Amino acid sequence: MHRGAPPRAHDPLPDDVGQRLRDVREERGIGLRELSRRLGVSPSALSQIETGRTRPSVMTLRSIVSELEMSLDDLLRVRGARVRPAPATIHEGATAPAEPDVVLHADDRRTIDLGTGVCWERLTPLTEPNADFLFVTYDVGSSSSWEPIAARHAGRDYGLVLSGRIRIALRLEEHELGPRDSIAFDTWLPHRIDNVGDEPATVIWCRVGPAER
Repeated sequence: MHRGAPPRAHDPLPDDVGQRLRDVREERGIGLRELSRRLGVSPSALSQIETGRTRPSVMTLRSIVSELEMSLDDLLRVRGARVRPAPATIHEGATAPAEPDVVLHADDRRTIDLGTGVCWERLTPLTEPNADFLFVTYDVGSSSSWEPIAARHAGRDYGLVLSGRIRIALRLEEHELGPRDSIAFDTWLPHRIDNVGDEPATVIWCRVGPAER
């Protein structure tokens, strides 16, 4: 049981998420083989995700969403989701407008249970362009990637472990992190995250991107 945290209800990943990914891919004019090439996966593996025969892991989902230039809210069809507006130009003598929605209370977080022992909680009140700020819980024995799909996506990840222990496989190296340990890496590198402890692990992740490949 997660120490010090009350139980919370998490929204399951929608059953039609594969269909949604395919719809957006076709809207973008990207062929199945082209997207599979960018992700470094086989067309058949990607097709199984789009048709719902395979449930995507957290890393695979992030890879696809990144390539399709979607936000998590876009994928999950979050009603009322708004993108943070660009900073307004303030002229001399003008009053700066109030910053909208700067606070997100814990009980109001958008939470998504990916069904693989990994749960995302968005930490920003509005969708941030080219950035994700997430509180992620990894259950005991869970992994960020189950299927043989290269976990790669545009950007750079910054992680801080709050509790538990995780192992991050990055290319041919493995790094084990515990509480207060942190990591930063380019996410176009194949990577995988496993909970290797005996309690749920919690990590704060900030992804900024896209980065040059």
